[in-house]
Amino acid sequence: MEQNKLNIWLQAFRLRTLPLALANAVMGSFLAIADGAFRWPIFILTVLTITFLQILSNLANDYGDAVSGKDTKERVGPQRVTASGLVTKEAIKRMIYLFIGLSVITGTLLIILGLHTLGWKQLILFFMLGLAAIAAAIKYTMGRNPYGYKGMGDIFVFIFFGLVGVMGSYYLHTLWIEISIFYPAASIGLLSVGVLNINNLRDIETDAETGKHTLAVKNGPAFAKAYHLTLITVALLFAVVYTITEYYSPWQWLFVLTVPLFVRNIVRVYKHQSADELNKELKNLALTTFLFAVIFGMGLVV
Repeated sequence: MEQNKLNIWLQAFRLRTLPLALANAVMGSFLAIADGAFRWPIFILTVLTITFLQILSNLANDYGDAVSGKDTKERVGPQRVTASGLVTKEAIKRMIYLFIGLSVITGTLLIILGLHTLGWKQLILFFMLGLAAIAAAIKYTMGRNPYGYKGMGDIFVFIFFGLVGVMGSYYLHTLWIEISIFYPAASIGLLSVGVLNINNLRDIETDAETGKHTLAVKNGPAFAKAYHLTLITVALLFAVVYTITEYYSPWQWLFVLTVPLFVRNIVRVYKHQSADELNKELKNLALTTFLFAVIFGMGLVV
């Protein structure tokens, strides 16, 4: 029985989304290593904080969609534990509060450890960013006016699972910021939006029926496919721009090895015939994004 409960909660946590979130910590940390400023405690706390925030977002999404009625029997994605009755609304709310607490604890430790030598202004700024990240994770589908139902999820994913995630982790290691870091941060952000776009394309019919106005619903499947191509193409172009402007070794082009995987993903999204195919490509793009972050980073430090 206990094992069954554990499996249900692991299903609610949606662990397959974690590689996408961890790509932020990996990219920011490799950039810091390349600049000679990597710190293991910062990396560990960053990984923990990002993991807790991602799980918090997944739990809030599960709960919010169930309460608002957006999750129906016709939904084609992975089973949601709240809407299906596997856990009660009260139980998942308690789990949401738990991960809010865990995010606050590790995030606070991360800020204090990373920025204790700086002034209080930097500490307050990062603490506010941390609270904003928690609020963004919750408000995606929860509350009176969830931004995920208004086609604004893409913007928030780009900001928090790209710019803030990569540039923030880099700054916590180095205590300085380079403008050029924007390019790899934007690459991760755009690829993260690509994963969200596949999710929205998969759910386009049920989202339209339940009033969830994602960009895919607002503009149609043809737009969503072209948008997907644009997101991945621009993400790779940003990686190229960074490599050219910060060039010092041919190893920096190592990330090009991931291009065929991205091309395959684009082709399969364009040619998909079923929601199950998009489920697979959602997972594949998340894993490919993580691989991209690792290989890109390795190219900077070998």
